[in-house]
Amino acid sequence: MTILRILFAIILPPLGVFLTVGLGKHFWINIVLTLLGFLPGIIHAIWIIAKRSGPNPELR
Repeated sequence: MTILRILFAIILPPLGVFLTVGLGKHFWINIVLTLLGFLPGIIHAIWIIAKRSGPNPELR
């Protein structure tokens, strides 16, 4: 599932973040970053997915 989220993060960054954290602050931050520049949106999305998909995602 993580690979699919990363693919979505590359194609459409807010979708990858939404599938990971839902409609939270990180989703809206990613919307703004994607509008300011596509690359910052991708970097933020992959960072959120990697952070939440670690060994203990419930502790983050």
